[in-house]
Amino acid sequence: MATYRTDGLGALGDPTRRAVFELVATGPKAVGELARELPISRPAVSQHLKVLKEAGLVIDDAVGTRRLYRVDPSGVAALRAYLDLVWDRALAAYAAAVENTPEEPS
Repeated sequence: MATYRTDGLGALGDPTRRAVFELVATGPKAVGELARELPISRPAVSQHLKVLKEAGLVIDDAVGTRRLYRVDPSGVAALRAYLDLVWDRALAAYAAAVENTPEEPS
């Protein structure tokens, strides 16, 4: 069975996963800390973190007996680069459309 790797945008398409990501973005957090702030179970938080990690948006570090999750700057930079590329293309298309629009007689 083929599996599909989730990209950053796909991972953030889920509202609960996006909420997990936004909490992680406030600072390193363990699964239990995240579960206390969300209306979902610890296993559910772990599953969302797994997807975010596979998408390159979070990384984890072992601290004692816990794993702390934090934002992966390189994954967020790649996501931002993609959005900048799309935005630049949209602006270029808009500029071309404006330049090619005939002026209306006044």
